[in-house]
Amino acid sequence: MTSSNDARSTAATPYQASGSLRGRTILMSGGSRGIGLAIATRAAQDGANIVLMAKTGQPHAKLAGTVFSAAEQVEAAGGNALAIVGDVRSDEDVAGAVAAAVERFGGIDIVLNNASAIDLSTTDDVDMKRYDLMQDINVRGTFLLSKLSLPALRKSAHAHILTLSPPLNLDPHWAGRHLAYTMAKYGMSLTTLGLAEELKADGINVNSLWPCTLIDTAAIRNMPGGQEIVQAARGPQIMADAAHAVLTGSNLAGPGAPSGNFYTDEQVLRAAGVTDFRPYSLGAAEDRLVPDIFL
Repeated sequence: MTSSNDARSTAATPYQASGSLRGRTILMSGGSRGIGLAIATRAAQDGANIVLMAKTGQPHAKLAGTVFSAAEQVEAAGGNALAIVGDVRSDEDVAGAVAAAVERFGGIDIVLNNASAIDLSTTDDVDMKRYDLMQDINVRGTFLLSKLSLPALRKSAHAHILTLSPPLNLDPHWAGRHLAYTMAKYGMSLTTLGLAEELKADGINVNSLWPCTLIDTAAIRNMPGGQEIVQAARGPQIMADAAHAVLTGSNLAGPGAPSGNFYTDEQVLRAAGVTDFRPYSLGAAEDRLVPDIFL
């Protein structure tokens, strides 16, 4: 069943694509709901092949959607889907997902590091199990999925690694607010920075993408006060459109390197011709939207 949040992610938007992902194979961590599913569904509308690796094989008590229901939505949108129940923290699971993607679709063109854990606790309050979880999923998972996909990516004519992580902002404000989470997200961004440099000669573009405003997701809604907070958020479709623009090169027509960038959704979509962002809002006026962290 499609939730109201998922329905919004497929609504008409102001983004007019100038490129297509038809026939390209995307291997994504997570993606059973939220931003990841919106990105997968948008790519599926082009006829892309989507390999979804997520832990949620059975319905969650509080979070709608499984990797199998996500695959159904991808196929309903026009794409080809392969659902894999796996944990990005497991070397075996990630290696198996890479192998399955290559076997099913003949290769991998895009790796999308979407899986992430969040805990905004201060250092006094953060539980070390949560600290380890964020490091394992966010940092190690991003590094591992990227690393094991490299042999397949080197064979692609459209190789790209896109990670949902923020610009590396060394203003002490963000480390001081939630050090454990900041380290975990910046670890993902350091992977972008390092791989973009390391893979220059391989023709693999490596970039990060981050929202300018809070995005309505189940994880945010389940946080204390989340139901009220998301009223001043945008829907996940803005990130889906921005990711599509990055992956098709719609935002790279002007000067600038195609790799090693820390894009924001608004930056990418403005470059792609979007001037009115109101359709992405859930109802709040643009000046009442909640800015995202790290910016």
